[in-house]
Amino acid sequence: MKKLLVSPSQMSLSAHEAALYQNALKHVAELSLNLMAVKVTNHPSDFNGWCLELIDVCKNRINFDLLDDHQLKPLKKLTELLASGIGVSQFRMAGIAPWPFYVEFLTGQQTNHALEERLRLLNFIRGIKTQPLNSLIKEDRLAFVGKHTANHDPKVFDFDVEWFGATKGAKAFQQIIDTDASLIEQALEHIPLEGEVNREHYQAFVDDYSKAFTAINEKPLLYPATRLLAMRRPDQFVVLTSAKVDDICQGLGISKLSTTDFSGYWSGIVSAIRAMHWWRSEEPELEEEKALWHHRAILLDMLLYADEATAQKSNYLKLLNKPTRAKASGGSRTVKKTKESAEAMVDRVLADEEIPDFIKAQRDSIVAQVQAGKKIDEIIALLNKIFG
Repeated sequence: MKKLLVSPSQMSLSAHEAALYQNALKHVAELSLNLMAVKVTNHPSDFNGWCLELIDVCKNRINFDLLDDHQLKPLKKLTELLASGIGVSQFRMAGIAPWPFYVEFLTGQQTNHALEERLRLLNFIRGIKTQPLNSLIKEDRLAFVGKHTANHDPKVFDFDVEWFGATKGAKAFQQIIDTDASLIEQALEHIPLEGEVNREHYQAFVDDYSKAFTAINEKPLLYPATRLLAMRRPDQFVVLTSAKVDDICQGLGISKLSTTDFSGYWSGIVSAIRAMHWWRSEEPELEEEKALWHHRAILLDMLLYADEATAQKSNYLKLLNKPTRAKASGGSRTVKKTKESAEAMVDRVLADEEIPDFIKAQRDSIVAQVQAGKKIDEIIALLNKIFG
């Protein structure tokens, strides 16, 4: 362990890596006896590998039973620093990586980052993004903007709509989406659905997007805007959140953007992404790589650190695995849907060729039950049991 802890002093570190290493040592000092009890045989020669090895020690190999309560805070701080170091290092490596290496990294992280579930979300968005936001049922509209609710039935929405970035904390933005999204839709129309996206397109989007906030006397927020842009053109834009922005900016070698720095997002982040070798590559011939290529910019956040627990935090999985609880004597709150939403979701499920005709014949009854708050898969399971 001692050899692992001192090895970065023998590496050629960037200024950011050197500062992170020194900060990490401050927390290591409070955990030294606990860390020294862990046997280490892997001694990476690069800083990213060092961070990966030590974070695994902190998460999986240190004896938590021997930790005092006051040591939990420095352990958490150390883990956060190492996670940041991993993300920044991987972003910097991506700056010079060709397409095959970028693909190899994404596929290598597919389990921890729930790549299949993310692609299901992106495929769903591709099917609805040509429609005006105001014309979408509420659940679809919230899927586009990144707010997961109990109304997102996992039988229909087999993904967490908040992958890439949640906007539920952006109250002014949600107010606009809930009341009248026409200005937001007008802004999105400036971004072409295919082909080149230039600065003029982007600035026209920003101008109309800002008008939507001015109308309610609020400042326009950058992070929700990046969600909209990335859903519209996942090959061009990456989503920023308060949790990601520092590491992304550090990794791209630019100053951290404020929540209103629309100019910096284009000139710093978008321009940096477009300079990367993998982004400028031609569309690949391999079918399994095409989906990655068409979403190559939005998937950039998979360079940030994730472990096996990350994918399990999916709101989709939480709803899917939520136990059915008997109603208490006072009754439990049922999440009801509008008839329009219930019809749209039921019709999507019944469109599956594997659904028996006798189930499809119960369409109106299923809609009524879904509207009342029941889950589609539970209704279909019951009908199968009765009539199947």
